[in-house]
Amino acid sequence: MRIILQKEVEKLGVPGDVVNVADGYARNFLVPRGLAIQATKGTVRQAENLRRAHEERTAKARKEAEALADRLGAVTVRLVHRAGGEGKLFGSITAQDLAAEIEKQSGQPVDRRSIMLEEPIRSVGSHEVQIHLVPDVTARVTVEVEPEA
Repeated sequence: MRIILQKEVEKLGVPGDVVNVADGYARNFLVPRGLAIQATKGTVRQAENLRRAHEERTAKARKEAEALADRLGAVTVRLVHRAGGEGKLFGSITAQDLAAEIEKQSGQPVDRRSIMLEEPIRSVGSHEVQIHLVPDVTARVTVEVEPEA
């Protein structure tokens, strides 16, 4: 069945794409959830408008994300945390802690889920942290962890 996507569907396409899918998948999943409509002559023209609007939204979001990445790249986040004599922290610094501190110090809200930490920070020193803003746009923030006096 030929359908036109109304919303982005992972591994299928973006709004405005005309795709062929199994009849059952379209009837039982995509159409009832409002993710797609059946393709007819009139709706194919509408699909072009949907695709154009989606491209404009993603371009605008990308431009804003690049500007935010530049602002965040210039920021050095300083954290003071209790630490032992060898530079190991008592506890750890998580993505949630970093998101709160970045917002406090830079004024830019950052979602904790977009902060890419393989594991929490557990040592004193300088750490490089990546923040995934949108596809293909990543900000790098330097985090300085200092021991509590």
